Amino acid sequence: MTKWQLSMTETQEKIDPKTPNPVIPQLIVGLGNPGPKYDRTRHNVGFEIVDLLAQRWQISLSEQKRFQGILGERIGSGGQKVWLLKPQTYMNNSGQSIRAVVDWYKLPPESVLVIYDDMDLPIGKLRMRLSGSAGGHNGMKSTIAHLGTQAFPRLRIGIGGARQGERDRDTVSHVLGKFSPSEQVIIAEVIQLAADAVELSLRQGVEKAMSLYNNRSIPES
Repeated sequence: MTKWQLSMTETQEKIDPKTPNPVIPQLIVGLGNPGPKYDRTRHNVGFEIVDLLAQRWQISLSEQKRFQGILGERIGSGGQKVWLLKPQTYMNNSGQSIRAVVDWYKLPPESVLVIYDDMDLPIGKLRMRLSGSAGGHNGMKSTIAHLGTQAFPRLRIGIGGARQGERDRDTVSHVLGKFSPSEQVIIAEVIQLAADAVELSLRQGVEKAMSLYNNRSIPES
């Protein structure tokens, strides 16, 4: 049994009794754009968190054409499977890939945890929710459209907004741009924190992770 499986087992009995039916994710999705052109950009922070989880769990991610995505699988304690997904459809069509995985493995929408960048949150902040609107994020618009519901958990990673008064094209440049050196230090810690939150949600539920991580932040040095 691996260290991660032991961790799952040790905490199974510590689920908050006030949450008798916690939401436990089965499919962890990081949103982003494929290709080296977009590597390490603000819009691809979801990809980076999925990559870190794959590294922590020592599982490989491989391209699966039937899903239009890069997929990895982990078997936790009790034989439960957890999948990691990086859609390769480009951001605006992320829902196609997610829906293909959901249909193939017959997963309920509420078991899909989507991780993505959010301009409405400052760098250093993260927010986990059980449901909600797309908030103007095209990847989430596509996901909601293809799943046919807003009732699935999501983890928003703050990337900060473009400067006030900038036009739409400047906003696009912002999300497709890379973090400054000082921001890179902060976001590296946020990615670790986000991965911790995901792992807790797998052990004790999204609600518990929300209560412990939604008020956490990485301050500027």
